[in-house]
Amino acid sequence: MLQKVSDGSVDVVDELTGERDPTFEPQRIGVGYVLLVGVEDSDGARQIAWLAHKISNLRVFEDDNGKMNRSIHDVNGSILSISQFTLYADARKGNRPSFVKAGAPDHADRIWRQFNEALRAEGLVVKEGRFGAHMRVNLTNDGPVTIIFDTDELGI
Repeated sequence: MLQKVSDGSVDVVDELTGERDPTFEPQRIGVGYVLLVGVEDSDGARQIAWLAHKISNLRVFEDDNGKMNRSIHDVNGSILSISQFTLYADARKGNRPSFVKAGAPDHADRIWRQFNEALRAEGLVVKEGRFGAHMRVNLTNDGPVTIIFDTDELGI
């Protein structure tokens, strides 16, 4: 899930104290995208390549005429990438969501890191949250613009 932002930040919560985890340097961006990234077990190199290219070239920033015609490169934007398995929540039955469709942690962590590297290879500055951690994500959605990418629907 991509959100176009005017600013975004993340820090990590220490599970024992409930305070900010001092072992994680809070990450902050200005104009760009906050990406909430869910991974499933079938995700791999093809999905990573497609998404990195699409996100890098997506034109959702306004030009001088107010039209969404500029990419993240055109506005010198950055990315804040947050791994979020809860995107795979299935809440159809009962009141407690199931997360069985979310990728196994080792696989999801590896794919998320490879995805971030693919974005960097596209020439983007990418800051990250911490995989598997309790994070506090702040953002100012600009537009608002929120776009959901589902590679299952692409047949890749």
